[in-house]
Amino acid sequence: MITTILLADDHSVLRAGLRLLLENQPDLHVVGEASSGLEALELAGSLQPNLVLLDLSMPQLGGLEALPMLRKICPAAKILILTMHDDPQYLRTALKNGASGYVLKKAADVELISAIRAVLRGEMYVHPSMTRTLLDDMLPPAEASAPDAWNMLSEREQSVLKLVALGHTSAEIAAQLSLSDKTVETYRARGMEKLGLNNRAALVRFALKKGLISGE
Repeated sequence: MITTILLADDHSVLRAGLRLLLENQPDLHVVGEASSGLEALELAGSLQPNLVLLDLSMPQLGGLEALPMLRKICPAAKILILTMHDDPQYLRTALKNGASGYVLKKAADVELISAIRAVLRGEMYVHPSMTRTLLDDMLPPAEASAPDAWNMLSEREQSVLKLVALGHTSAEIAAQLSLSDKTVETYRARGMEKLGLNNRAALVRFALKKGLISGE
């Protein structure tokens, strides 16, 4: 199945490079190019592409302003932002207004095709350096306040929870810390309760935010 794509960017040289990159894929086909937000709206209405590759900084009408209009004009299309802006607020606004993904131009040559594949599958794609913004936004109040409670944990509780966040099983943790499985479970349950966390996913988010583990 061929995926039709509309390119919306005010730099003709960049559009030419993007067209070459995209049409090197047998199932991707660029059906139109727009150099402004208004032109993007006009072409989107007439072409009804499967995907719109949208810049944020364009004359006449910027990408953020055009986004909700594009969602109405071609509701079935995926909209992938391709921009130089790595400002978290731009990311938040773009996703709120209906974007399916957010790619930085500096990385377009290596990640654009992967991003397109992801959003076409119905997934969301965000440039890796900006995923922390989403993580912070997802933290509920209980988890957001939990870092202050970390120092209230005992050294053993901290050690156990770090290893849990890293994906180790209770048996592995017991072997590393020279404890019994039952003791590990006790430290784990007590530490989670003190932090106000209910499951491992919440613990991982907390550990990332606290800097206890790396997101890489």
